[in-house]
Amino acid sequence: MEYSPAAWEQAMQVQDVILRAISGEIHWFQAAEILQMTPRNLRRWRERYERWGYNGLVDKRRSPSKHRVPMRELERVLQLYRARYTGFNGRHFHEIVQREHGVSLSYSYVKQALQRAGLLRTRQARGRHRRRREPRACFGELLHLDGSRHPWFALEPEARATLITIVDDATGAVLYAQLWAQETMRAVMSALAHVLRTEGLPMALYTDRAGWAFYTPKATGPVDKSRLTQVGRALQQLGIEHIPAYSPQARGRSERMNRTLQGRLVNEFRVANIRTVARANAYLHKVYLSQHNATFRRPPRDSASAFIPLGTTDLDRILCQEDQRVVAPDNTVVVAGQLLQIARQPGRRTCAGLRICVRQHLDGTITLIRPPDIPLTYSRVTASTVRLAPTRRTARRKVRHPGKGRWPTPKEQFGDFR
Repeated sequence: MEYSPAAWEQAMQVQDVILRAISGEIHWFQAAEILQMTPRNLRRWRERYERWGYNGLVDKRRSPSKHRVPMRELERVLQLYRARYTGFNGRHFHEIVQREHGVSLSYSYVKQALQRAGLLRTRQARGRHRRRREPRACFGELLHLDGSRHPWFALEPEARATLITIVDDATGAVLYAQLWAQETMRAVMSALAHVLRTEGLPMALYTDRAGWAFYTPKATGPVDKSRLTQVGRALQQLGIEHIPAYSPQARGRSERMNRTLQGRLVNEFRVANIRTVARANAYLHKVYLSQHNATFRRPPRDSASAFIPLGTTDLDRILCQEDQRVVAPDNTVVVAGQLLQIARQPGRRTCAGLRICVRQHLDGTITLIRPPDIPLTYSRVTASTVRLAPTRRTARRKVRHPGKGRWPTPKEQFGDFR
């Protein structure tokens, strides 16, 4: 096997030192110090020299490795990244080429090859030291709910949407992920309804202090738990503890999950030629979530589940927008810009002045409830059925001085007292 001149030169230097030690000119400890190796390692080199002679002193690592990756395979991996998967991070790219292109190279080798080719940035320096919080022990003990507004469609760079996710703290599994136009109360309640119906009632929910989650009287201040939002009321009725986060660092797990999803979904949507929210949500539910959880889900420390079965809990009655209204004299109420005419109720002459509960459900239906929890029948009043009651217009009474047509001046009324 051919070796470089530098390899033979180094072997010649080692031979010279070993021969001086064998002849007694220098001690073996001095020889090890000259060659900058340990005495034990020098004994190995001496054995190799005695067994194979001068050729045994050539460093065998300078020869090509028998397990070296073929150059054609390496070029194929780099070409795949340049042509189709530009922008993917190292871990995501390695998973894709293993699953879809049959690449058997290790993750470390692929990452280093991409970095040497200038296609992947090296890891940046870490921030300041933080203490890690241990995950909860049981599945369903704590859920993280968060929304991430981001340009998710690389093919439509101006389009933005909000990805709402619910992640389990104990396992890291994504239980819900869907794109919405905004992070609204309706979107959050729809996400909760999906998880509650598929898994059950969790012990606690961890969120930021957005307007739909908490009332915060003063910016950056503590939340007012005595004033509940619609989501807060629903969680209280379900017996789920609602925990506020006071900094992005406190929401570290959900923030890291958002970064992971942003790094992966943008590229996967681009490769799949996805440009709309509807197609993206279908891809999330049918393709991505199962692959994501297979990669990132970890077993909990305790195999017992903390989710409680729903049983007879009526989610439609709880997960809704609930407000109070006072019935007008004509037995109507206005809800979401709609005029609702309440029908005559059995046992009551009129509902005028009655304080009722209005529930706007996630499917768009409206329920009117009067004490004690009795539903009211109603009909929507359209523009063609509205009849305006006649109103009496009272003209402003004009008082004029008789015969003058105006008020008299003090001089005219009382005379001149001078």
